[in-house]
Amino acid sequence: MPKTDQQSAAGTNLTRAELIEAVAAETNVHKQDAERIVAAVLQAMTEAIQDGSEIELRGFGSFRIRQRAARGGRNPATGEAVEVPPKRVCYFRPGKVLVDLLNS
Repeated sequence: MPKTDQQSAAGTNLTRAELIEAVAAETNVHKQDAERIVAAVLQAMTEAIQDGSEIELRGFGSFRIRQRAARGGRNPATGEAVEVPPKRVCYFRPGKVLVDLLNS
């Protein structure tokens, strides 16, 4: 996806609106159709992650769930010890193609 005039080499974020515009431009569909496509893809990914499934996008990367154990922590304001409960977190692991692109 080519960079726009508003993007610099580092520190930029791709917003949902920019993603929709890029999909519309790349696929030659109306912006409203591209918005529905992006929403459907994100909804399917969200549901898969909620169900505990892994998402693998060949050449891009994979999204997986990790279980974090309960641990002790500290309240930064008071220094008081607190118990941090266990939780599930989603993490992204870039694929080899993406890593190679980033490091070339």
